[in-house]
Amino acid sequence: MEDQPKKFLHITVFPWLAFGHIIPSFHLSKLIAQKGHKISFISTPRNIKRLPQLPPTLQPFINFVELPLPHIDQLPENAEATMDIPTHIVPYLKKAFDGLQQPLTEILETSTPDCIIYDFAPYWLPPILSKLGVLSIYFSIFSAFGFSRFLEHLVVQKSSEEDQIISHVHYEQNESGVSDLFRVKETLFGANFIAARSCMEIEGESLKSLQNQSKKKVIPVGLLPPSLEFSEDKEDENWDTILKWLDKQEKQSVVYVAFGSEVILSDEEFTEIAKGLEISSFPFLWILKKQDKHDLLVENDSNKNGLIWNNWAPQLRILAHESIGGFLTHCGWSSVIESLQVGCPLIMLPFHNEQGLVASLMEGKMVGVKVERNDEKFNRDSVAKALRLVMVEEEGKGYRSKAKEMRKIVGDMELHQKYIDDFVDYVELHIPASKH
Repeated sequence: MEDQPKKFLHITVFPWLAFGHIIPSFHLSKLIAQKGHKISFISTPRNIKRLPQLPPTLQPFINFVELPLPHIDQLPENAEATMDIPTHIVPYLKKAFDGLQQPLTEILETSTPDCIIYDFAPYWLPPILSKLGVLSIYFSIFSAFGFSRFLEHLVVQKSSEEDQIISHVHYEQNESGVSDLFRVKETLFGANFIAARSCMEIEGESLKSLQNQSKKKVIPVGLLPPSLEFSEDKEDENWDTILKWLDKQEKQSVVYVAFGSEVILSDEEFTEIAKGLEISSFPFLWILKKQDKHDLLVENDSNKNGLIWNNWAPQLRILAHESIGGFLTHCGWSSVIESLQVGCPLIMLPFHNEQGLVASLMEGKMVGVKVERNDEKFNRDSVAKALRLVMVEEEGKGYRSKAKEMRKIVGDMELHQKYIDDFVDYVELHIPASKH
């Protein structure tokens, strides 16, 4: 490992129990470990088992620490992440997560890390870190634009059309004993500084705004684009089957459809998307969760022109395939990054969280279009119209070319590595004196 720093740090990483949080935290951990630092990655046993395998070169630097999740009656057995449960059960997952306070404290007391990277959930953690003299870093996995808008709302409590976008954050105490708003306030304002999954080239103004809103130093860590150098696993039947189907399709003719692990479509929404795909007549690859109740509908109704996939799918590999011409997405930040990393334009259908804000940001960048909604509802015609515009129409040429242009930033691995280097340098400079 070249350019190794003189002092090797011990950094603990403790993400919230959602894979939209765990995977970016894991990726950040690997990039820091590449520089020779030691990482203790803490999560529950099942979540750790679900992580991608570490490359041999990083295995000496990343130690997985398994903390069993305390039993909560309302949580199903083996439910250790938000993807395992319906949304209304998530407060109980937070309650179980809060039960990790004591075992985590004991680990921190004995392992004495230089710093800990965490996100919104462990509201009880900052006072413990302060007492132990451990540098605390809040890691925002969201876009700087979305997070700064949320903070503006949180601090000013203003009323605007963004209320609907931000309304998923619960202001009232829930079954976990505290509100989500309280968690964000305690973890964010209790941190020494903020690490943001962003870059100045795309979100310069938003990063400045986030710093002003939080009154904290904000360090961008880059977009953390995953590596395009795929390991060729010959036994990966999932990819083999998908690849054979994609190879039969014409160049840039296929719509890739995926809404992440946590968007739950209503019957009506599902039907309108399926019919919109049918009307548009593009071949499509639609990733459905195994437990999705709509399987039969799509299998029987819309399968003539597409491939329905119920297992895990390698999203970046799919997006990078030459037959993919557009991505019908919920606009999760990770999905948008992966799409633009390979220059694939977006057909945007946001549902909740910061997805609407990310869609607005990307619409402003001209790399995709939003599916039109009336009274918050979309229909098959609005889906088909957006698909046609982005995929083939002359009017959509600009979106296709802008997405390819954006690839130069999002896919620039050297640029994003520089952000990691600067972030680690900053951490090294701000380790408490007692730790040196």
